[in-house]
Amino acid sequence: MTTQPKAADRAYAHIRESLLDGVYTSGDLLSEGTVAADLGISRTPVREAFQRLQNEGFLRVYPKRGAVVVPVGPEDAHGVLQARLLLELFALDALAARGAEAVRETGRALLRDCEQEQQGTTPSGARELGRTFHCRLIGSAGNPVVAGLYETLWNQQERIAAAATAGSAHAAQDVAEHAAIATALHEQRPAEARRLLADHLAAVLHRSGFSGRPSLPPEAGTSASA
Repeated sequence: MTTQPKAADRAYAHIRESLLDGVYTSGDLLSEGTVAADLGISRTPVREAFQRLQNEGFLRVYPKRGAVVVPVGPEDAHGVLQARLLLELFALDALAARGAEAVRETGRALLRDCEQEQQGTTPSGARELGRTFHCRLIGSAGNPVVAGLYETLWNQQERIAAAATAGSAHAAQDVAEHAAIATALHEQRPAEARRLLADHLAAVLHRSGFSGRPSLPPEAGTSASA
């Protein structure tokens, strides 16, 4: 009774990491039997892991055939990054409203996070730093509802983040962009931090293989060119 959940958790972790590391790519067909044999477990926990990953949007399960890795399309990527831009700009504005000292302290904390990964950055390390960095930034808004929404959003876009840091050069670029945002906050330049954040999310989109730039619609009553 106690081994089955552990086996399912092992299968889930193995498949998920393989997806994020690019071992399994868009359109790949995963076999219950092959994954079970690789892990030395039965097919039942693999089936449970497939279902869990389908619920998270990573896989599409086909009974008795296996599961297919769901492709990340341009509309998905743009939609997620636009939502991130909305929430992260809100966080920066809320942080600025708390005053200069709050801005400086948040920048200092974010810089400490970046310094841990700036030497010998790896794709997986950059991915973990990205989650820490952006969740800390969202947390600085002081709104737990927004923080909860962002956690859910991050889970939906982890494959985009993984694609954006797949190579060591991309990983280093991701960390450098975080450090630039943190520096702007630490030096009390929140307007520049906003611009750098928008540029960073555009770069994430491009490194993930998509064109364009995430943006927010103009305010009601204004033209798009205003």
